[in-house]
Amino acid sequence: MEGKLIIFSAPSGAGKTTIVRHLLSKHAEKISFSISASTRTARGGEVNGKDYYFISKGEFLHRIAKKEFIEFEEVYSGTFYGTLRSEVDRIWATGKHVIFDIDVEGGLHLKRKFADRALAVFVQPPSLGVLEQRLRGRDTDTEEKLRERIAKAEKELGYANRFDVILNNDDLSKACAEAEKLMLDFLSGEKN
Repeated sequence: MEGKLIIFSAPSGAGKTTIVRHLLSKHAEKISFSISASTRTARGGEVNGKDYYFISKGEFLHRIAKKEFIEFEEVYSGTFYGTLRSEVDRIWATGKHVIFDIDVEGGLHLKRKFADRALAVFVQPPSLGVLEQRLRGRDTDTEEKLRERIAKAEKELGYANRFDVILNNDDLSKACAEAEKLMLDFLSGEKN
């Protein structure tokens, strides 16, 4: 079996993490989550090695130099995120496909790199206003960080048409069901 990649990208707060968790809960025998590396600090109950590999900026830059990343981005000023090549290889070695919950530019980079082996899904929030409400509801960011996330989200919404599929998330249960069908069709070789 040739391993495939299922990429869910969206602005922060659009619901991609919730959708990916839903798919993992229903299809753990087929897919496994690609844990990204990040230089940011853990939020809330996040666990190193489960939610992210939290590493220092120095180590991140060292790993870039050693070409250990398939893709990486400086998502926010001074804060890097990336996909380690070893993470994708680890999942493929188990006979599963890789599922990503990744920022928009990282998702596009993976799609360019893996082409037909990857399904790139853009999770579209109902509106920028709803997105802002969701981010504020998390209560995890300073006002300055919130403004930065909202400005970035405005830019990222313009990238939606570069993805294979735009998945509207104005009704979470419907979006989860649509995501499941997209993923299963892709894994079985059917065209979307």
